[in-house]
Parts: sequence; structure tokens; C-alpha cells
Amino acid sequence: MKVIISGGGTGGHIFPAISIANELKARHPEAEILFVGAEDRMEMERVPAAGYKIIGLPVAGFDRKKLLNNIPVLFKLGRSLAKARKIVRDFRPDIVIGVGGYASGPLLKAATQMGYPTLLQEQNSYAGVTNKLLAQKAAKICVAYDGMGQFFPKEKIVLTGNPVRQDLVVTEAKKKEAYTYFGLNPNKKTVLVVGGSLGARTINESMQASLRKIEEGDVQFIWQTGKNAQSIGEIPAGGLHGKDLYKKGPSWVRLEFISRMDLAYSIADLIVSRAGAGSISEFCILGKPVILVPSPNVAEDHQTKNAQALMKKGAAVLITDDRAIKDLLPQTLELIHSDERLKKLSTNISKLAHPDAAKKIVDEIDVIVQK
Repeated sequence: MKVIISGGGTGGHIFPAISIANELKARHPEAEILFVGAEDRMEMERVPAAGYKIIGLPVAGFDRKKLLNNIPVLFKLGRSLAKARKIVRDFRPDIVIGVGGYASGPLLKAATQMGYPTLLQEQNSYAGVTNKLLAQKAAKICVAYDGMGQFFPKEKIVLTGNPVRQDLVVTEAKKKEAYTYFGLNPNKKTVLVVGGSLGARTINESMQASLRKIEEGDVQFIWQTGKNAQSIGEIPAGGLHGKDLYKKGPSWVRLEFISRMDLAYSIADLIVSRAGAGSISEFCILGKPVILVPSPNVAEDHQTKNAQALMKKGAAVLITDDRAIKDLLPQTLELIHSDERLKKLSTNISKLAHPDAAKKIVDEIDVIVQK
């Protein structure tokens, strides 16, 4: 079996793509898998690190606010389409899988024009522009939320959930390791604050503004700032166990990127996060109570729609970006001390989990390839 997987731009697209590839390899050890992403984006590092070959396209996202900025974007799109056709012609895949993001557009467009079957994986509760444009020619569309018939042909939709990282298992041994790894107190409740791999300015500024109050409290924090965290100052080099850039306070540890997210999840009693689809899927699998602060700067405001879908089912607390600096820490401290509310959120978010998402998606791939 020969498979191309295309998409990327953020961890939210990359981790599900790698999970699908890993499940394909487990089921079909001889499968040949090629990734196609966007040049200079994080998939060009993360995919090879996971053991897969990747080719980059010179594609870029459209600027919806400053239309004149899209002139060079159109040239890049033309070059990407030409390169995508060559990739498909040379590789001759049995199927092409799109996991969303602008990187998948040229590749899947080329594949459908050349008669190769495609499968789309839509991670959000509000479909992205790329996937909506590609849906009519796709053989199947795997989704993570109910009600996606408003965006896609209903007969093509399969509810699979979003694949997540395979190491997300909480055990007592991992908990013990995690407290040592982060240098935290096993007798204190722990809040994990994450803004995605690139960071979240509002969440970072909310934390920075509240550091004195955090240090005076009886709760400890693991805080991932992301790479774009200039507003809170530099994090000293050196790092946690030689891996993560970090800085430590009396009741918090601040890291640029958490390489051992499985350990951070293990001891988190509450998570504060943006509302990316991949992260939400992980919280569902783990059954973790979560406060979601959706980014207002994403296409179609899909993070707000993701968060609202959970909030309506009593599975998350939603704080809007413009209220975060004022409300985030007070609500976090109030919630972390309410065992009853934490338990209720945990129960409700667990009901939304799809632990076999990657297997279900590969089931659909097998059916398409065997036709």
C-alpha cells in the first residue's frame, strides 16, 4: 500500500496525521507512507522525528485582512500545485489523506484531478475552507463532531473522532516520575497551562500578570509558554533535564515547550488551554477538567465553536480571550478547589472521547483502497 498524508502547520494537524500513519504501519508493515507539508513549518521537523519522509510545498496561507498581501501567496499556490502534481505522478499512491490546513489543498487538488481517491480528516466542529473545497471529490470524510452535514455531503461522513498521541496513558508510575521531572510537590493540586506549540499571548499575559497571586496560593502550575512568548521575557537556556527551556518559581515551572506532555498530563488536576481540536481530543481521552480560552485569531473562529460544543454538554468552562486577563486566574483558583465541579467536568468530557479514532480512520482507508 502506498499512501500520501498531507496537511500541517500546527501540532493540531501533525499529531493526528502521525497517529494515522502509525496505525497504518501497525496494520500494514510494508506500507510506504509519504508526508507532504508546508515548507518552513513545524511538520518539516516533527514528521522526520517520527520516522517518516516528508516533502515541503512552497504554499502559504491567505491573509484575510490585507488582501494585497495575497499576491505572492497566489504565486506560491501555483508553484505548489505544479510540485504537487509531480509528487503524485512520481509516487502513484493508492490513496491520499488530507488532515486539514492550507498545506493539504494543492496536494489533494492534484490527486483528485489525476483520478486518485482521497480521504479527508476534519478535526474541528466548524469545517475549514480547504476541506470544504475538497469535500465534493473526496471518497470519505472522517469527522470528530456531530452535525457536520451542514458542511459536507452527509453520505460521505463517518464519525471517527480525532486521533491523538499514543503515549497518553496515566499511571501511578508516570505520576511519580512527573513530580520528580518537574520538581513539584505531590501533595499540592496542579494546574497545567498550555497555549499550543507556538504559544498564546493572552494566556501568557494572564499568567504573568498573576504571578504574585499564584506564588501566594497553595496550588502549583506547569506553564508552557510556546515559542512566541517574547511578551513575558526570555526563558533562560539550560533546561529541564537538558531538554526543555525552563524557569522555576516557588509554585510554578515555566517552559517554552513540554517535550514530555504525557508526564504533564499525568499530574494535571485541571488544564487551561486554547481550544484546538487536537488538544480537546486529548483532554477527552484523558478525562481532564479544562478551562478553554479560544483563540480569536483562527480561520472561521473555529476554536470558539469547538469550545462552545463542549460547554453546551457541561464538558468544559469557556472564558473568552478578551476576558482572560481579568477572569482566568480567579476562575482557575475557584475551580481547582471544587472537587465536585472538577469531577462533573471530568465525567462529561470523558463521554466525548473516541479512543479508537485512528483505527476507525484506517478501517475507512482499507475499504477505499480495496475497491
